[in-house]
Amino acid sequence: MAARKKKFDSERIRKAVTEILLAIGEDVEREGLRDTPDRVARMYAELLGGMKEDPKLHLRSVFTERYDEIVLLRDIPFYSVCEHHLLPFIGKAHVAYLPTGQVLGVSKLARIVDCFAHRLHTQERLTGQIADFLMQHLKPMGVAVVLQASHSCMTIRGIKKPGSLMVTSALRGIFKKDARSRNEVLSLMHQGTM
Repeated sequence: MAARKKKFDSERIRKAVTEILLAIGEDVEREGLRDTPDRVARMYAELLGGMKEDPKLHLRSVFTERYDEIVLLRDIPFYSVCEHHLLPFIGKAHVAYLPTGQVLGVSKLARIVDCFAHRLHTQERLTGQIADFLMQHLKPMGVAVVLQASHSCMTIRGIKKPGSLMVTSALRGIFKKDARSRNEVLSLMHQGTM
């Protein structure tokens, strides 16, 4: 899963934002809007920075360890941008794996979540990408990823249902095949969170 090579075109974003402001009838020379195109371009560069980042960079902190129980990092805050409306969805990720002789530095799990989240996405695809990446590169017995997020595209527009959470899961390896292992990891993920 290589990082995309296209250059981030801030000038093009500035021009597009100017056009949007004109299209809604705004005065782009008004004091409050004068720097808005530049601010929006910088915002998108920040929100979508994962498009240029290779998540494999975060695998440099893999350690040999004789540990064969679940490793879980719970309640990782994340944000992403919905590709359907270009609005953010914000939530928490719970990431677990069952190692086979290799463990990853704990902060790297959060960095991998951020790397994939900082792209245009659907929550379903984001969940699967994180799980598939860890399964492919750590080669654990299993991976479980659960994301819980609030989507601006349905809380501030459309159906307007603030407070609703979308929950997605991706189970790989033993967590998908073995009911006892699946129940154990899901129980650990949800202790004290729901």
